[in-house]
Amino acid sequence: MQRHRGFIFLGLAACMALLVSVLLYKRLEQQQIVLPPEVSKVVAASNEMVAVAATDLFWGTKLTPEMMRLVPLPPSSLPQGYFPSVESLTGRVLLINVTANEPILETKLAPIDVTRGGVAAVTQAEKRAMAIKVDNIVGVAGFINPGNRVDVLVTLQKDSPTTKTVLQNVLVLAIGTEIERKGDESKPTQVPVVTVEVTLEEGEKLALAANEGKLQLALRNHLNMNPVLTSGATVPSLLDSYRLKEKPAPQPVKQEKPVPKKKSDIPSPVVPAVPPTQVEVIKGSTVTTLTFNKG
Repeated sequence: MQRHRGFIFLGLAACMALLVSVLLYKRLEQQQIVLPPEVSKVVAASNEMVAVAATDLFWGTKLTPEMMRLVPLPPSSLPQGYFPSVESLTGRVLLINVTANEPILETKLAPIDVTRGGVAAVTQAEKRAMAIKVDNIVGVAGFINPGNRVDVLVTLQKDSPTTKTVLQNVLVLAIGTEIERKGDESKPTQVPVVTVEVTLEEGEKLALAANEGKLQLALRNHLNMNPVLTSGATVPSLLDSYRLKEKPAPQPVKQEKPVPKKKSDIPSPVVPAVPPTQVEVIKGSTVTTLTFNKG
């Protein structure tokens, strides 16, 4: 027992130190630092009041006092184009989305003479807002939202079926629904409508595509702004996709009939040259060589 007495006292000391630390921490946590009144007045006087959004606001919204509030910011943190009061922003129209507690700046607002909100306020002066009917498939299963950019494809069934991209990088202004009555149905159905921003020429193409064929929207990345040239898809090109290249069939070799030649065209046979024959004739002490040619 005496051997472990030192460890017991060490453990008790550690527990007491831990208990004192926890109590001291909670005591300090409950205390609030209160600045003297003169210091508080100096700090408050040095800050500027900035109008921020009270909740998330979407583009095309006409601002009202209930949508904004004022927060103090030090001079070194003031953003450029801020508003010091809510009254100066009342009636202005947002051009882009603003999140809660985000300062409302002049660059995020439509010009002062624009007093009506909605799609017309966010449409560029040289462009038009045009609505097209879609379904869940055409509308990319509900993943298209205002501010997205899409490509417009049309499928034509006349003559030979063809699908072609007719518009690229089109800005989506709004997503809504309209009431449509089909056939003899007593209850009208809701049809999704996508409003896009187009030029006048693009609007003409879009109207013709909507009347002559079936539209399809393709959602694209915000960072991809490059146009892509395509030849369109047809039934032969569709069936030719991922197909093995067939080897060309061998062509038969045409054999030409021999043409009889004239006797004058036939060359005379070449007779090889025969060397002459030599014979030695010996008469006594005299030797004579005789040469004989063939023929």
